[in-house]
Amino acid sequence: MSTTEKHRKSTPPVINQGERSFIKENEKSLGFIAVGIIVLILLYLGYQQFYLAPRAEKASNEVFKAEAYAQIDSLQTLAIKGDGSYPGFEQIAEEYSNTPSANIANAYLGSLYLRQGQFQEAINALENYSATGSPVLHPLITGLLGDAYSELKDYKQAATHYKKAANLKANDFTSPLFLKKLGLVCETQKDFKGAVEAYKKIKSDYPTSYEASMVDGLIARAEAQL
Repeated sequence: MSTTEKHRKSTPPVINQGERSFIKENEKSLGFIAVGIIVLILLYLGYQQFYLAPRAEKASNEVFKAEAYAQIDSLQTLAIKGDGSYPGFEQIAEEYSNTPSANIANAYLGSLYLRQGQFQEAINALENYSATGSPVLHPLITGLLGDAYSELKDYKQAATHYKKAANLKANDFTSPLFLKKLGLVCETQKDFKGAVEAYKKIKSDYPTSYEASMVDGLIARAEAQL
């Protein structure tokens, strides 16, 4: 290998002034981005530990009184509005958003509003509920939305929510319950084929359920309209 070739291989590439400036500027930008990410992570962890966690604990301590009121028909307004000493579900849902207690409060509010005939308020509360993956509560909340829409005679939305509720975490308790409600809504809409399908699914998929014990009459009624 000649001296010229050795010199060519050992000499580092020449970077002109423009290229050097570009690299330096990007190093600064990348440095700022890295620092920014670290700051955001620290802020998020601080938010979780010093803001959300204490709020969640306080909300958990306050929600029990509203839950007790919710079990007594004559005191359900106190469960919603509070009693002056303890907040009701409305206040808990608003003041302690992003906490498990606020989520529970929205579930309770939806149910209580339904009982009181405040159907749009029920929808608003139930739509603020965030699914937790519960095999019973999640389908029930979805089904309650179906009930609220049904009461408002929005049968298309009611059917959508009943069908979704029946298919969520399929089980012998909630699934046949909402399949039956789906069938009844289909009959209201003159969709007798859809009603028959819903009723027969109860019989085939949930034969030991309470709804299955009385579904034959519903099937016969819907089939008579086909």
